Amino acid sequence: MPELTAIALLALLGAYLIGSLSSAVMLCKVSGLPDPRTQGSGNPGATNVLRMGSKKLAALVLLIDVLKGVIPVLIGRMLGFDIDILALIAFFAFLGHLYPVFFQFKGGKGVATALGAFLALSPALAGAALLTWIVVFAISRISSLSAIAAAAMTPVYSLWLIDTVFARTVILLIALLLLWRHSSNIQRLLAGEEKKSG
Repeated sequence: MPELTAIALLALLGAYLIGSLSSAVMLCKVSGLPDPRTQGSGNPGATNVLRMGSKKLAALVLLIDVLKGVIPVLIGRMLGFDIDILALIAFFAFLGHLYPVFFQFKGGKGVATALGAFLALSPALAGAALLTWIVVFAISRISSLSAIAAAAMTPVYSLWLIDTVFARTVILLIALLLLWRHSSNIQRLLAGEEKKSG
């Protein structure tokens, strides 16, 4: 367990608060669209916003959700934190997206924010996860299956791409939470009921 200084604790809090900014909810409200948590899958994320019929808004949600993971970790890098603290910062940004304090703790599944956090933590790790998503999606055309496969493989990739056991453990925890947030998708996949995209 790394030593948590006062600055590190503030960085973790800041990461959580940044992660708690639900771009899907805020942008839908500004655009006059319904709360995405009440529409479609009920998930405040880019895929559900896309299902609501706005490609441009969905793309903007995706970009912001990725940046919610990138920015806190990059700030941590500028402050000189080591990989273990950076991994914790990534986790807290991700946790904020899942359980946003500003939105009754009802957040999204966290795929984009996790990807952003991994990108700032280790571009190679994020690249491997993204490549997994692309390959699985190209074969299956199922977004949720692609996310599940990428989440499952990320801890494996971290064994080669991340130096410390603690940081790998944090990445494993993020992956497990991603899989848990996709439990309903997993059930539909097993039942052959998950819909394809495009």
